Amino acid sequence: MTENAQPVFSIEKIYVKDLSLEVPNAPQIYLERDTPQINVQLRTDGKAVDEGLFEVTLTVTVAAKIGEERSVFLVEVAQAGVFQIRNIPEGDLEPVMMIGCPNILFPYAREAVSDAITRAGFQPVLLAPVNFEALYQSRQQQAPAGEVPIQ
Repeated sequence: MTENAQPVFSIEKIYVKDLSLEVPNAPQIYLERDTPQINVQLRTDGKAVDEGLFEVTLTVTVAAKIGEERSVFLVEVAQAGVFQIRNIPEGDLEPVMMIGCPNILFPYAREAVSDAITRAGFQPVLLAPVNFEALYQSRQQQAPAGEVPIQ
């Protein structure tokens, strides 16, 4: 990195990379009156796509069940973005990709999850804000883990 090169961070593109919705017990599940248990999991992945360009994908999985066995719905959204990240010290690149980028992607993923659940005929699930810095630090202290539950 040169002495006077300023750090660069910009959003090039934000998009839904993958969206999946399953309602395996329809139409009977719509007759249920019990409140389902909601389980939310997050996973963040990042990779270089070109010099100074990185794709970060935030995958949000929301599963609703009644009891242990009866699935209400399963939604998985892979919200991705291409970010220009240049002139950042090597040690700071991973935190930018695993904290800063997911903070940008999360509101889009939250909207996609809520919209998919509503369109499936259920009450929307409003995901609480996520502290990606705390999640990142927690993952750094543990062995590498794929998914971390937030509820």
